[in-house]
Amino acid sequence: MTGSHPGAVSMPAPLTGSAAPCWVNLMTRDLESAQAFYAAVLGWSFRPGRLGQEFSVARRGDVPVAGIGAVAAAYRVAVAWTPYFAVPDADAAASRIRERSGTVAVGPLAFGKGRGALASDRDGAVFGIWERTEPSTSPPAPDGRSHAWLRLHTRNAFDAAIFYGGVLDWASGRPGSCEVSYETDEVIVDCDGRQLARISSGAVEAAPDPLVRPHWQVYFPVTDLAATVEAARRNGGCLVEQSALGQGGEATLLDPDGGLFTVTDVRGPVVSGSG
Repeated sequence: MTGSHPGAVSMPAPLTGSAAPCWVNLMTRDLESAQAFYAAVLGWSFRPGRLGQEFSVARRGDVPVAGIGAVAAAYRVAVAWTPYFAVPDADAAASRIRERSGTVAVGPLAFGKGRGALASDRDGAVFGIWERTEPSTSPPAPDGRSHAWLRLHTRNAFDAAIFYGGVLDWASGRPGSCEVSYETDEVIVDCDGRQLARISSGAVEAAPDPLVRPHWQVYFPVTDLAATVEAARRNGGCLVEQSALGQGGEATLLDPDGGLFTVTDVRGPVVSGSG
């Protein structure tokens, strides 16, 4: 599921990015405002995407790290950060989602350099699938780090692991497939020997709090957590919750349009509640 660019040094691809097992995308209502916020908070720059004037690609230096599309109103979906998982065949993956009682809301559709679909698992957590049909020409992160990582808050971590394993071919033993293991009542997803995501139990489907409902949470690494939180506040965002961890800390934020994301100065995913 990973790719490379001509002349690239052989190394594991970052876990999130244009040539990686996962890509993260923000569905928002106002592209210009979203770009201004994330430029101020995370230091990103932006270039127009190939999908039209309502789309752009966020970059850290010269490296693509995320997509932003002003499509929430058009597709009648919530403003949200959403992970898109790489699949070899979007139609086959969409069929597996439906077979396992998930929902395919949009697609698969052709756009950009591939075909994708927006879906939700059987507990309502929204995610996407992405089939690349053209080679990536984007370089990996110069430091080899992930641009983001993920945590799925779900009703039952082990049931969710079975669902996503069946849809995304995790733990299949095939070359390039992600591996699944278990640690302290969580499911850990590793790709290329590095951790992409953790899956945690305890979400409540009907909860009014969006942090308690089943959802994929996107984490962005930052160098200075306090400065990032303050930048978010200055630019119209708000702090939802903040916690100290044994290796650092993390803060969950809302952007001005309601997009929920987490920033952390920890270098990788950690066990829920560790500190």
